[in-house]
Amino acid sequence: MPLRIAIVEDEPAIRANYTDAFRAQGYEVAAFAGRAEALAAFRVRLPDLAVLDIGLGDEPDGGFALCRELRASSQSLPIIFLTARDSDFDTVAGLRMGADDYVTKNVSLPHLLARVSALFRRAEVARVPPQSEDVLVRENLSIDLKRFTVAWRSRPVELTLTEFWMVHALAKFPGHVKNREQLMGEAHVVVDDSTITSHIKRIRRKFAAVDPGFDRIDTVYGMGYRWKADG
Repeated sequence: MPLRIAIVEDEPAIRANYTDAFRAQGYEVAAFAGRAEALAAFRVRLPDLAVLDIGLGDEPDGGFALCRELRASSQSLPIIFLTARDSDFDTVAGLRMGADDYVTKNVSLPHLLARVSALFRRAEVARVPPQSEDVLVRENLSIDLKRFTVAWRSRPVELTLTEFWMVHALAKFPGHVKNREQLMGEAHVVVDDSTITSHIKRIRRKFAAVDPGFDRIDTVYGMGYRWKADG
């Protein structure tokens, strides 16, 4: 059964172009012009991946609202913003709302398809984790690779797919610095440096919501990030 991509884009020509491109790659595509019709369809069946514009018809931030609603339905659903809005503010806002990736419409089609493919590969890894390491424990941290869950001090931390694999990459080898390229590789995603930074900030906030004293993720300036070794 082909993977199903949902495209929510209010411009008919753009919506048709991306629909044709994804179908040419063998994906099943459901295309929607607005938030309301997309949300109604998603309540019946969630897609395997969602591609969202931000401005939808008379809703300048309709894509943001839809992203929040999708993320409330599924923490693991891959979500990509594909938009003409290229400001840092919009990028950070999109990631804070739970998107896994954010690209602008000047991106080349091969690049966009590569990013979609990377997200699908990562989702597949999440469904079939390595049998030799089903649960990773680091002091107060527990990562369950079968159930795709993270707990800190026995309390659940709700992470997106990208955030989950970044935490796993850092915690797997405490004290080792992971640069941005390594984090992208282990999270199976292709993003720029500022996007990695935004994801790390969101991860810290989510752990801090569970434990205000959380301080396990260090920034090693000019190099990357590391999970502090137990001690």
